[in-house]
Amino acid sequence: MSVGTKTSKKYKVVAVGGTFDHFHKGHEYLLMKAFSMGEKVLVGITSDKFCGSKPFSNMIQPFALRKQAVVDFIRERFKNADYKVMVLEDKYGPAVYEKNIDAIVVTEQTFKTAMEINQIRINRGLQPLEIILIDMILAYDGEPISSTRVRCGEITANGEHVNIKK
Repeated sequence: MSVGTKTSKKYKVVAVGGTFDHFHKGHEYLLMKAFSMGEKVLVGITSDKFCGSKPFSNMIQPFALRKQAVVDFIRERFKNADYKVMVLEDKYGPAVYEKNIDAIVVTEQTFKTAMEINQIRINRGLQPLEIILIDMILAYDGEPISSTRVRCGEITANGEHVNIKK
């Protein structure tokens, strides 16, 4: 960026986190929102160990595969983006201690965690994060697209009906 050039991004650093299993339309929307709002985006992806408590955890893709899907999407959509992908070993990640994070993008499913992050930040003398709440993307049946539903074979990664041929 040259001297005097202003960015159209609202925040310097935006955080987003998740399992990013069976990468789907909801993940795309989450990342698109984060990249539209931040000059730099920190993407936390849950470790294999941390995923162990999720429904159907035995069907969650390995970390390397989940990370590759995220990186491929970012490289395709945001060619010159400034971002960092990191492993999340807990539900808070660096958001509770990194001073330079300005905002976090969440869905209603993770809003409570963002509130907890802000309380921890305040307790540590850090500024609370701006919470950017986005809607979940709905599948064909009007229910949210989720990795759990994709893992179970209820819907496709695009939220479409799964045709099971017998």
